[in-house]
Amino acid sequence: MLDLLLSPGRILRDLAHKDALTIEKLGKQLVFLLLIPPVASAIGGITFGWRFGTSEPLVLTMEQGLTISFLYYIAMCMGYFGTVFLARWMGSTYGAEISLDQYLAFFTVVVAPLCVASIAHLFPHIFFNVLVLVPAMIWSMLLMYRGMPVVLDIPPERGMLMSSVLVGWLLIAAVSLLGFSMVLWTIGLGPAIRV
Repeated sequence: MLDLLLSPGRILRDLAHKDALTIEKLGKQLVFLLLIPPVASAIGGITFGWRFGTSEPLVLTMEQGLTISFLYYIAMCMGYFGTVFLARWMGSTYGAEISLDQYLAFFTVVVAPLCVASIAHLFPHIFFNVLVLVPAMIWSMLLMYRGMPVVLDIPPERGMLMSSVLVGWLLIAAVSLLGFSMVLWTIGLGPAIRV
């Protein structure tokens, strides 16, 4: 998994050459990568509690922590696979002709910095998590913008356009997830917050 963080360029070039071993290896690492954020969030929320700038942290019960982490995992899987299928659908428009496995492997490389940086959830303080996750998000976006033309074997201009569309899709999905989370919390699925 360290290769994903230390030499993503080499991995992206291997994907461009349809290296079956690299594609298979990334498929196995995906399951572990997607588990890091919800597991770290559950441990941090149950053990230390989230700090939102108040004097008392919001400590989650075991049931709340596991429920929220399970829903977090489902949301991450939906976002990941939704993005992969959207990119595959859009790929033909931009002239890409690669397999679904290559799309899955490519987005595993793209999502790796964010998933690994989400270890910051073990210390659930909003400011600390923002300081760690924003640079990781920038790194992931850089990998997507630079890697898209390489892996899809399309001109850089088309890769930039396709990456920009996917970033827009992900921003809309993130805002929608916030709204959906708020609805779940107001109907009682989540911690009781005293305001």
